[in-house]
Amino acid sequence: MKHLDTDECGFATALNAIGGKWKTAILWEINLAPRRFGELRRLLPGVSEKVLAQQLREMEADGLVRRQVFPGTVQKVEYSVTDVGGTLNEAVGVMSAWGKAQERRMALRPVVEEKPRPLIRLRA
Repeated sequence: MKHLDTDECGFATALNAIGGKWKTAILWEINLAPRRFGELRRLLPGVSEKVLAQQLREMEADGLVRRQVFPGTVQKVEYSVTDVGGTLNEAVGVMSAWGKAQERRMALRPVVEEKPRPLIRLRA
């Protein structure tokens, strides 16, 4: 995802942190409980392994996700939300509530039919 330039109010920084098709879904799932990579793949149908790994790395770099490697013969890696990620999850929850309310408002809005526009003839 293309990163937005930072702005004075910080909104671009917040959008950069959650930008990407899967980041909010990942944040939600690991906020519910720590998850292993394969578990996230099953919980998020449609995400590719490459994209999931990339977005988890970006979220880890942004301090939203903690990656914990457990020692053993079979490497076990678990992802969990950090305190910072938890605060972002709260903000995303507020945005989600606004979005649901907006959907209801839009559904109640009268449908305005557009009149066909006349064709513009180009001179040859």
